[in-house]
Order: sequence, then C-alpha cells, then structure tokens
Amino acid sequence: MSNLALLRVLEARFEKNMNRHQGLEWVKVQAKLETNTEKLWSLNEMERTGGEPDVIGHDKKTAEYIFYDCSVESPKGRRSVCYDREALESRKEHKPENNAIDMAATMGIELLTEEQYRELQKLGNFDTKTSSWVKTPADIRKLGGAIFCDRRYETVFVYHNGAESYYAARGFRGSLKT
Repeated sequence: MSNLALLRVLEARFEKNMNRHQGLEWVKVQAKLETNTEKLWSLNEMERTGGEPDVIGHDKKTAEYIFYDCSVESPKGRRSVCYDREALESRKEHKPENNAIDMAATMGIELLTEEQYRELQKLGNFDTKTSSWVKTPADIRKLGGAIFCDRRYETVFVYHNGAESYYAARGFRGSLKT
C-alpha cells in the first residue's frame, strides 16, 4: 500500500477510535509519520498482516507516538508461529513457517510485554477467541517456556507453553514508537 493510502487508513482508524488516544491530534501524528518512512514501512507491515495498528499513547519524554496492534483478534497474518528461532530450530518435525520474535524484528516492531497487553485490554476486548505471544522474561525462556495472553470471562489471562508450540489461533501483537 502506498504511504498516502496507509496514512488515510490510519487516520480513519484514529478518528473512529478516539477513546484510544484522547487528547491527541491526528495532524501531529501524521506530521511525525511523514518525516519517518522507516516507521511508515513498519506500520504498513503491521497493517498488511492484519494488525490494524492505532495510536494508543504519546510519550512526553521522547515526544514519540505509540502504536499497538488493535485488531480484535490476534493478527491473522501472524498466527501459527512458535515463540523464537531457538524454539523453531528445536522442532524435529511439523515446524511452523516462522517465529514471533524474528517476524517482529523483520517488521521493525516489538512484541507487546504483559504490561502493555494489559494496557491494550483497557481500551477494548481483544483476543476473546485467539491468544497472543508476549515478550517472555529471560528466566522463563531459559527453561524452555514462553508466555502468551488472551481475554476470557472478562479477564486477561497469562499462560505458559513450550516456546516451540504453535497454534492456528495464536499469533502476536506488536508495538511501534515513532
């Protein structure tokens, strides 16, 4: 999608979901994006893979706008992936096509942390039928595990799984600062 078309999509989403970014103005967000084509490329990748990125905040210290994937369910183009490369390489058979950490790095985004995931859930009901890998603490990953979150019964749950596992309904959500 062209940068102009992407900016139109992002503006329409911004205007439709003002509860996610009260007090922020699209004109300022757009001005920031227009000076950073690398970030626009990352946002396009978020959009292309079904993430529906939207502004969820503004960091006053760094003057950066913060985007999260705001698709209702885990982004469709990022599902059926294990957690990281180590997990992918450890599978002897039935390997997924990719892993969340490498995909995010290629896209120029970061996996949401558990804290960020909980922040997102304050803005709406996300992952009520899917789940999303979140950045896993090193001590858990060192033991072979990884964590993921979802929302069920009006509650955000954090679970664990082997990092090499993958499911059709589990993907990952990302964040981007610009």
